[in-house]
Amino acid sequence: MRAVAHPWVTPCQIYQKIRAQARFGVLVLIALCLSVTNATVLAYEIESDTFFPAIEESHSAAESQRLEILSTGDIDQFKPIIDDFQIRNPSVAIRYVTASSTEVMRAIYDEQVVFDIAISSAMDLHTKLANDGYAQVYESAQTQVAPDFARWRNEVFTFTEEPAAFVVSKKAFEGLDIPTTRQALITILRKHAERFRGKIGTYDIRQSGLGYLFAGQDARNSDTYWRLTEVMGALGVKTYCCSSQMIQDVAEGDIAIAYNVLGSYAATRAEQDDSIQVVLPTDYTLLMQRSVLIPKTSVSPALAGSFIDHLLELAWQSEDESVYPFPRLSTEDPLLSESHVPIRLGPGLLVYLDKAKRSRFVREWEDSLLQK
Repeated sequence: MRAVAHPWVTPCQIYQKIRAQARFGVLVLIALCLSVTNATVLAYEIESDTFFPAIEESHSAAESQRLEILSTGDIDQFKPIIDDFQIRNPSVAIRYVTASSTEVMRAIYDEQVVFDIAISSAMDLHTKLANDGYAQVYESAQTQVAPDFARWRNEVFTFTEEPAAFVVSKKAFEGLDIPTTRQALITILRKHAERFRGKIGTYDIRQSGLGYLFAGQDARNSDTYWRLTEVMGALGVKTYCCSSQMIQDVAEGDIAIAYNVLGSYAATRAEQDDSIQVVLPTDYTLLMQRSVLIPKTSVSPALAGSFIDHLLELAWQSEDESVYPFPRLSTEDPLLSESHVPIRLGPGLLVYLDKAKRSRFVREWEDSLLQK
């Protein structure tokens, strides 16, 4: 991961400001310069930065377009979507930057970095961006095709529905029944404490926006969640920023089970690695919707709208699985079973983002899971 400096602060401006204010000699001037320079580096952090050149270079500058995308989605997962969009729009170049959901929020909300599209797995953070005036309204024939539950105020749109899952190591559970409910997981961890000590992983909700969203929804849906966090905490749970690293550690045997992993990533890995198993808990399975919006800083909102149309078409109309790598969706919004609990867009997602409530929830989580 690397830091990105604020684009609007130039070295010349820094020097001029220091020169005008410093009155205590050369040493103070140097100290201030170093301080300000370091401050510009401590900006939002990215995980990868990929450039997709236009398929056809236009001879007209007016026809050449560039789309700047900031996303929590792994590039491998989104590359087919980007490739298909460029086939339809061959003069468009795309820069695809990946970051955690917390860093996406920081870039758009705190630093107002220029991006045309923001994609996040943390629906609540995207809802807050729109609620606080950081998203542009977008309406088109395609947005009207999307069901009501997949759009909020014509500012935030959803285009996936992905479960929160357990990912387990088959070897680690050899001789044991693989748990399919939270209560079953609690029972196994208590009975076989030494086998699973230091071998459990879950999100660090202080770092992961998606992890915080899942934890809040867990707490809302069942008291079992807090009993589970206490048991995991007593066994030295490991905390992570993201699903991909948890899944990797299960596959490599560093941990035996990962709790609340993003199911779409886990399913992709399980298809390639039969040493792991993905479990959708039968007591209830949270279903997250990946969301997209146009930040207010966008310099190409019309082009951004075209990309949103593309996402919505793939999600709600297309059946081409080679282009759309996520589970198929239905505009009728059926509950796939009684155990599925969809997380829906709307102001209800803002409840746990209240500063006081968030602070209290994180303290309770630390006391229960980290047992501070």
